[in-house]
Amino acid sequence: MLITLCYLYLWARWGRRPAALVRATVQRLRASRCSFTFCGAAARPRDARVCLSRGGRVFCVGESQVGGRGPESIDDLNKWALFIVSPFILEAEHIAFVTESIWVQGESLQRPSSSSETIVKWSDCCLPLACRPGDPYQLIAEASVDDFSKLGVAFMEDRLQMADGLIPQKIVSVHLQDCTLKALETSNKQAHILQQNPEPSTESRSEQDIMEYIGKDDPKVLRAHPTQEEAGTSGSEPAEEDDKGVGSVEHCPLHLSSCHECLELENSTIESVKFASAENIPDLPYDHSGGLEDVADDSCPKREGRRVNITGKAPNILFYVGSTPQESLGRFQEVRSVLADCVDPDSYTLYHLSKESALRDPWSDNCLLLVIATREAIPADLSQKFMAYLSEGGKVLGLCSSFTLAGFQVMSKSMLKETVQNLVFSKADQTQVKLSILSSGFVYEDCSGGQLSPGQLQGHLENEDKDRLIVQVPFGTRGGEAVLCQAHLELPPSSSVVQGQEDFNLLKSSNLRRYEVLREILTTLGLNCDMKQIPALTPLYLLPVAEEILDPLMQWLGEHVDPEGVIKSSKLSLKFLSSYTSEIEITPSALPVVTDMGAFSSENFNLEIYRQNLQTKRLGKVILFAEVTPTTMNLLDGLMFEIPQEMGLIAIAVRQTQGKGRGANAWLSPMGCALSTLLISIPLRSQLGQRIPFIQHLMSLAVVEAVRSIPEYQDISLRVKWPNDIYYSDLMKLGGVLVNSTLLGETFYILIGCGFNVSNSNPTICINDLVMEYNKQHKAELKPLRADELIARTVTVLEKLINTFQDKGPNGVLPLYYKYWVHSGQRVRLGGLEGPEVWIVGLDDSGFLQVQQENGDVVTVHPDGNSFDMLRNLIIPKQQ
Repeated sequence: MLITLCYLYLWARWGRRPAALVRATVQRLRASRCSFTFCGAAARPRDARVCLSRGGRVFCVGESQVGGRGPESIDDLNKWALFIVSPFILEAEHIAFVTESIWVQGESLQRPSSSSETIVKWSDCCLPLACRPGDPYQLIAEASVDDFSKLGVAFMEDRLQMADGLIPQKIVSVHLQDCTLKALETSNKQAHILQQNPEPSTESRSEQDIMEYIGKDDPKVLRAHPTQEEAGTSGSEPAEEDDKGVGSVEHCPLHLSSCHECLELENSTIESVKFASAENIPDLPYDHSGGLEDVADDSCPKREGRRVNITGKAPNILFYVGSTPQESLGRFQEVRSVLADCVDPDSYTLYHLSKESALRDPWSDNCLLLVIATREAIPADLSQKFMAYLSEGGKVLGLCSSFTLAGFQVMSKSMLKETVQNLVFSKADQTQVKLSILSSGFVYEDCSGGQLSPGQLQGHLENEDKDRLIVQVPFGTRGGEAVLCQAHLELPPSSSVVQGQEDFNLLKSSNLRRYEVLREILTTLGLNCDMKQIPALTPLYLLPVAEEILDPLMQWLGEHVDPEGVIKSSKLSLKFLSSYTSEIEITPSALPVVTDMGAFSSENFNLEIYRQNLQTKRLGKVILFAEVTPTTMNLLDGLMFEIPQEMGLIAIAVRQTQGKGRGANAWLSPMGCALSTLLISIPLRSQLGQRIPFIQHLMSLAVVEAVRSIPEYQDISLRVKWPNDIYYSDLMKLGGVLVNSTLLGETFYILIGCGFNVSNSNPTICINDLVMEYNKQHKAELKPLRADELIARTVTVLEKLINTFQDKGPNGVLPLYYKYWVHSGQRVRLGGLEGPEVWIVGLDDSGFLQVQQENGDVVTVHPDGNSFDMLRNLIIPKQQ
């Protein structure tokens, strides 16, 4: 043994590179009773021999630490808690090890000294098995020899990154005996998933972490307001308390398993699991060279005086149109309609901002433009919110609103109210546009005594007083500005307030210039007004993937269409035809379906590539394909309960004009997205049938695994975000999942809508962006991926995950899910900024999120009505 260690020392001193040395040493000696330790030189274990020294840290080899009897790491098994539902088995050729870390408070936190290109994330290289809170905070994990060596070298070179303020101090391999595993499992038999982060001090708790505490009847259960979804899922009964664990686990008793009425609904349908994210695809931070810290630590970066959206959210335009619910909806539709005609619909999503939401929610981080379009007085508390948004670099457009800024007063001129006037508008380049407008009856007066320096955009009437109707007002030092307008640019000439044919004619003749003025204002406020024409709808094509399906499919169609060849549903009708001509009308509610495969061709979807990548027994075997369709979620509505399940129906589109997000949210689906809706059926009395919320997790996981399981693509940083999103690292969203399930008799019929960015670099980020960046950083030559290829691979992976789940339950898929998810050890707050701090620890047996409170209790959070804000670590209530 001593000779071997001396040999290793000489090899380390004069031989191979550090990474190769560590890997070779571990590979050679791992089967022996040697223990490998990476630590500071002063913390070197007694009797251990140093093999490598680097920057005050050492790699040494000594006697093995045996689980349950080791001198340092695993002394009291009752203090350890499993991450994975027991039992677990250490994989062959893998190494178990303990990582010791300390918690460093915010300002004292030392970042890895190396550049972001060389940082190694601990969670990327291993599978956590158990933890022990305390000082130091300890984690047991397993990893391959290569990954264990990679972790060790990164630790020695000070480029190993832990989560949430943890600083690694030591990595030491351990030998886990069977009795150790059993003891760990016994001590954690009721706590399925526990924390991966230590409890920070009170002073270091971030006031940005929010979670709404909604459980009313049971203070240990976090849940959303009751929805229909609860009638379609089931779960376990609450677990009993275990004094030996770090806390008790509360499972929410789900409706289906305890309600006889639900089980008797043979002829009813239950809508469930509508969990798709309300978030849309976010913007890239402008500084692509920065690391994670660059994004997280700069709450309001500036670039050339413009507000930069780095929150991981979609570029949103928000509309505040007053506090009266009855009037605000109509006003919102009115104002939204005209702005939607001015901006690129692929680049922005337009939302209504209610008074309650404006006061409660962190909307300002996700808002590129705030439109205020109400005549009523702005309450003082709401005005403060708007001014704070401006002071942080926000942009405001006031349309016939009482909102104004210091230095300007809104004055009434009743003789101008709802009259057509001539306006002279000065653009940013000093050119002028003259047009007829409808006046609100209010004007702006400068009350600053000439001390203000308004912007270049201005608009005044062609009258003796040259009344100001449009002013541009810079605000603050961070690029904030407002354009305030008292001309009804938001109203069309056909508006009910326009009186008489003459006024209509004047406004109609100036309508083109009205849009010119609006686009000039929006462009000045930082929006992109380069319009893209909304594509026309195209026919569907029925495409069997395998030839043996064609005859049974056509026979089934012949038995189910009406005499006109139509299958109708509550949402649309499909008319099956052998061929299509341009004379056939296509509307969102009536779509032709071409059954002749010989007539099919597409530049955006290759059926042969799809066939080659689809390796399923049932799923995805029959395609309804469209170049452009309203939404794939509706295409299968009339077929899902009738078509034989072995035919495996899937709808695929290149573009959607009315893509669906969660609730009433819009879904951006430009060219380059992989857009599909898959039909599956799950028996009620099965592992997955009793845990339907897992469907969304399986689909999100399938997308990530479809990419990262391709040889050489395993390091493309795609991840899953609870409950149903696909993310680039933990920074920005690439896609999401929408699940609608209906229970008929003893079977769930489930439509899984999925959209993720493959090749559409703008307006956000896509998978091929990540591939190109990987090639650049690693001098690799990975090829860009295709949407048709990835849809087929995703369906293939999903079928395997479903089969695994049905055989093994959650235990069969959770290790892979945790490998890719972004939430390990994240901290959030319950109920508000001052609420108690908790740690995210995993998923419960039904697929809902679990968090651990300060007293050690583990409670469950229901995803419906909640959404994560990745950069602020919030769980925020979503508006119903």
